Parts: sequence; structure tokens; C-alpha cells
Amino acid sequence: MQIKSITIKNFRNIKNINIEADNNMNIISGENAQGKTNIIEAIWFFTGAKSFRNNKDTVYVKFGEEKAVLQILYDFKGCENEIKIEIENNKRTAFINGKKLSSPSLLAGNFNAVIFSPSDLSIIKDSPLIRRKFLDISIGQIYPVYIEILSAYSRAVIQRNKIIKDYKYDKTLSIMLDVFEKEIAENGEKIIEYRKKYISVLEKYVPNIYSGLSSGKEDIKTEYIINCKREEIIDNLKNARTADMLTGTTSVGPHRDDIDFKINGISARSFGSQGQQRSVALALKLAGAEVIKKITDEYPVCLLDDCLSELDPARQNYIINHIKSRQVFLTCCDPANTNSLIKGKIFNIEKGAIKK
Repeated sequence: MQIKSITIKNFRNIKNINIEADNNMNIISGENAQGKTNIIEAIWFFTGAKSFRNNKDTVYVKFGEEKAVLQILYDFKGCENEIKIEIENNKRTAFINGKKLSSPSLLAGNFNAVIFSPSDLSIIKDSPLIRRKFLDISIGQIYPVYIEILSAYSRAVIQRNKIIKDYKYDKTLSIMLDVFEKEIAENGEKIIEYRKKYISVLEKYVPNIYSGLSSGKEDIKTEYIINCKREEIIDNLKNARTADMLTGTTSVGPHRDDIDFKINGISARSFGSQGQQRSVALALKLAGAEVIKKITDEYPVCLLDDCLSELDPARQNYIINHIKSRQVFLTCCDPANTNSLIKGKIFNIEKGAIKK
């Protein structure tokens, strides 16, 4: 999958940008707050997903304008396609080859991308919730049905949490608990299987990518830590009722699972340096691109936002010049980072415009 051209109009601080993309490396260079990440965000919207940014700023249309328009021409399996997104009153409307979609989420599967942003360091550093979210977004992009399974599971957990609080006062609620616990168990089993399958494929690629980033000096292991074996979920839910009614939460199921990353046998979360943690997050995202390639037979577009910070020159060079066979859009602040580029294009951005 390769983007041929990108047009961005009235999006955040961008008035009008048109980019004729290189098939491999595209570096978007400029100082802070000039619009680099806005370009990456615009491209990400073509996947049908929400913004990857963690802030609450949802004002996408440039101040003083009524509507933003994003448009790409891209090749997918030998066919040229066009996606257009219009944003008005912060509502997105999507079109594929001129046909309007009922929801932008239906873009999923038509245009695939993987994104790395500085907030992705939280995958390594923060709570298990962030790591589960990373897994679920990655799997959902490949298997849209997984999103439906996850939603049904989450609804059942929420309902059980509401009921379990009153269970100690009314044991007749056990009938309702049976219903929701069955739904939790059935969908929980599917979630675990999807996650195990995804991680088993991911683990085939992460070590080699991380080895390249570390110049062969470090190895990495990925482990999926299961809260409860899938075949034991229903029994454990029933056994946990007494304890759960005290907390009002469901303590059993894949919503309690985690992932562990170890560099040379040592926890990256607890003992890894900033550079190592960033490298692990990058390796995960690049490996995710390999998984998508394996499933769809097409590499997704790789979006790397401010990924070079806190990396030594060897790791920077690996990213700029040794990510092969796929299209990359990379942002950076330091012009010196672009000096080592062997093949690709550099777009210098200032005040929301490409400098000529």
C-alpha cells in the first residue's frame, strides 16, 4: 500500500498542502508547532480510526474556515483508489472513490497504516490498560469482527459490575449474573485466542527489528500474561462473586491481562532506559506492519511521529535508511537528522505550509 499524493485543506493550522509522496521514506522536517504532526494525523484519519493524540483538542477545522478537506490517492494491490474526508462542525464524512460511507469507521480495511507517536512510550511504561488497548487496536485493524467481540464483552462486564454490587442483598440476581458471566466467558475466550494469535505472529518479527535498532547488542522477549485460562473463565467468575461484590468490579477475564517486554532478560518497563523503551515501542509498531503484511499481503503505510528523539545515531540511521519495502512518513525537528538520508524525500514545513 502506497500513497501517491496527499491534499490537506483547512485542517488545524494547515491552509493548503499538497504532497507528492516518495514510495519509501518521506521526512517531514520543521520546528515545533509548525504542523508536522497535523500531517501525520490527517493521514491516520484515512484508516477510519480516531485521532491518536491524547489531548482533548478536537477542533480540526482551521480557525475562520467552515470545512476541512483531506484527500489521498493511493495504490492498493495494484489498483489506484481515492479517499476523501470532509470535516465540518467536527463531524467527519468519508468517501471512497466518490461513494459516501455511512460512517468513517468503514474505512477500516481499505487503507491500512501503523502509527508511532511519543505517547506510545506509555505502552511500555504505563499500566496494563494501555498495553491491552495497543493489542486491541492492532487486532481490530486486521480483523474488524474483533471490535464487535470486544464491544460485546465490555458491555457484559459493565452489566455484571452493576449487578454484583447488589448481589449481597439479593441472591436472586444470580440468574442475571449467570447470563452475563456466560457472555463474558464466551467472548473472553475469543478475545484471548485473537490476542495469543496476534502476539505469536508479532513475536516472529519484534526480535529482528529490535536487534537492528540496537545494532545486535540487545535481544527482546514478548510474553502475554493471562489473568485466567480461557476454559476456566466461567468457573472463576462464579468463584469470584463474593470478592467482586465488595469491590463492585469483575476481577476475572482478559480485561485484566497484560504484556511483558524483557530486554536481555530484564523488564523494559522497570529498568529500560528512555532510548530502550522508545526502541521497544518502535519495534512493536514496525512488527505490527509486518503482521498486517502477512494477513493482507500488503504493507501498511508507516507513520512515525517524533520517533528519533532520545535515540543514538545508530538507531536513528536504522530507522531513516533501513526500513525497507514500505512507505514511511517520519517527522523530526532537528535538520541534522535528515543529513544521513540516502533515498527519499524531505518536506520542510513552516507555519502550516511546505517551504519551497
